[in-house]
Amino acid sequence: MKIFRAIAAAAFLAAISAGSAFAQPRPTTPAGAAPAQTANIPETKIALVNTDEFADEKTGITRLVSAMKRVDGEFQPRRTELQTLQQQIEKQTADLTKAAPLQDQKVTQQQSDKIELMKTDLKRKGEDAQAAYQQRLQAILGPVYEDIGKALDAYAKAHGITLVLDVSKIQGIVSASESLDITRPFITEFNSKNPATASLTPPE
Repeated sequence: MKIFRAIAAAAFLAAISAGSAFAQPRPTTPAGAAPAQTANIPETKIALVNTDEFADEKTGITRLVSAMKRVDGEFQPRRTELQTLQQQIEKQTADLTKAAPLQDQKVTQQQSDKIELMKTDLKRKGEDAQAAYQQRLQAILGPVYEDIGKALDAYAKAHGITLVLDVSKIQGIVSASESLDITRPFITEFNSKNPATASLTPPE
């Protein structure tokens, strides 16, 4: 984004530094010397936004929520497969615990080895599914977040905002006026201009 996202602590330090400088006595200008020119300090209008609320299923950005649901739906079969495999491992482990004292040790070892293979398979499939999920999530949500960033930049410019702080990414803001929070009005405006159906045909 073109809008700067600053850490709150840094903003406070900058404000304190500016205040301290203002409070200090002005140095005496030598006789005959031209007075130093004062630089024009641009006015700054600060606003707050909580980007975590963008993904809220009920009150967030509908296009983003729709895209997230799409990815979750695509990976539901893998999720079910992993859950089924986990249940099989747990059942066979419990059965082996009961049967081990009553059966031949070689049979117990064979069953134990089989369970270990199943665990290895579960781990591999889980890692593969997680990597594929993250890759797909990035592919689907990337363009949506890019559009959100552009829209937020345009929103700020349209309202004369020069600095936007994302409160979900920073720490140090103890209290702030509700009038500074543009999260809800921005979400409302974005949803009105970007229907959820726009996320149904992202690039594969």
